[in-house]
Amino acid sequence: MDETDASAIAFGTDGWRATLSEFTEPRVRMVGQAVASYLDSETIDGPVAVGYDARETSPDFASAIADVLAANGRDVVLPQRDCPTPVLAWTVAAGDYAGGVMLTASHNPPEYNGVKFLPGDGAPALPSVTDAVVSRLAEPEGDDADAGATEERDLVGPYLDHATSLVDGSLDGLTVAYDAMHGSGRGVTDALLERAGADVVRLRCEQDATFGGGAPEPEAERVPELIDRVTEGDADLGVVNDGDADRIGVVTPDRGYLDPNHFLAAMYAFLLDDEDRRGDVVRTVSTSSLVDRVAEAHGEDVHETAVGFKWVAQAMAEHDALLGGEESGGFGLGSHLRNKDGVLFALLAAAAEAARSFDERVDALAAQHGEIHQDRVSVDCPDDRKQAVLDALADELPETVAGVAVARVNDVDGFKVILADDTWLLMRPSGTEPKLRIYAEAPSGDRVDALLEAGETLVEPLV
Repeated sequence: MDETDASAIAFGTDGWRATLSEFTEPRVRMVGQAVASYLDSETIDGPVAVGYDARETSPDFASAIADVLAANGRDVVLPQRDCPTPVLAWTVAAGDYAGGVMLTASHNPPEYNGVKFLPGDGAPALPSVTDAVVSRLAEPEGDDADAGATEERDLVGPYLDHATSLVDGSLDGLTVAYDAMHGSGRGVTDALLERAGADVVRLRCEQDATFGGGAPEPEAERVPELIDRVTEGDADLGVVNDGDADRIGVVTPDRGYLDPNHFLAAMYAFLLDDEDRRGDVVRTVSTSSLVDRVAEAHGEDVHETAVGFKWVAQAMAEHDALLGGEESGGFGLGSHLRNKDGVLFALLAAAAEAARSFDERVDALAAQHGEIHQDRVSVDCPDDRKQAVLDALADELPETVAGVAVARVNDVDGFKVILADDTWLLMRPSGTEPKLRIYAEAPSGDRVDALLEAGETLVEPLV
């Protein structure tokens, strides 16, 4: 294997991720050189913050990136320990940084690692930026004579100070069970909750570079102990972060693992209860329209984007939005950071729970806006067939789906078919796997199943 082969480096939906057989130090150094060359070409001054997650190889990869950046004349700031991606992103956005580089494979299993570049505003890099970085991939060429300085700083402390200031009141009397999944949220999310006065029950908050042998992804089937602590124990709320703590999952006593779509709508309603917090909401095309009904009831607007938080962040800037979210558990608060932040939203979730339980909030949403159910299925599709399937699908879209007339079609990301009864079916290519995703939303689970079956019937013959 030629470890200087740049063709193996591809920045996808959220940076470059690969197994450790491909994610090697020579290639990581090439990324460092590309970042340095990009910043120079754009005459973007300032130091670069380089963070890393809890994986065994991440500190060494971060050091390699730092060495290359310093050799190119950039001052570099490293954290004192592995840190959540949102901590690094906020540090970059709040300080005088040219940008940030984060070594993380997020929720992927331990045999993966990854790297993402964060521009100076801390938001996810748009394709125009990542394309410019990738076009500059090269072996390091820095001059040690003009090397920048590298230092370690406490990035977590200032972040916690800031995050604490965003929530009024105390969480005294609230018990929160927190599952770090052995990731970088340990000692950060739980510390933030304790600062605010909550009693915290810690689960998987010990460092383990293998994440206990699984993937640190916040899904119901991966957090049985957390669910038990809340539904069978004495915790008022459960919170889980993924490996780099940019995503969040929530558990309630009555519902168990809370649908992220319901969480987004409930959080938006909670934020709008504060008269000093007003603004639109941004969601991806695959995220529930329940939050749209909350926005309409409060006289606010909704902005729909393609899947990927980079598009959510871009729309948050364009519309000065209060909140942005996606159905996979990524949420951003506009006044704080235009990026996913599972640490801050753990605190906001606890504050919302202390004021009124999520179970009551979701019940109230259903009473006011009606029941909404959503699900998705996947259809295997090679990457080189995805565009052909979409092209064919454009000619195959029917006038009715599962017995209901098509009202309109949204093609911002694949095809979202909105029906006359306001239910919808979305068919889009996965950005990370050789699959097509089919989503559906309707007032009942049976209707969702019927829509998904109709979607599969449309898509499968085209693959």
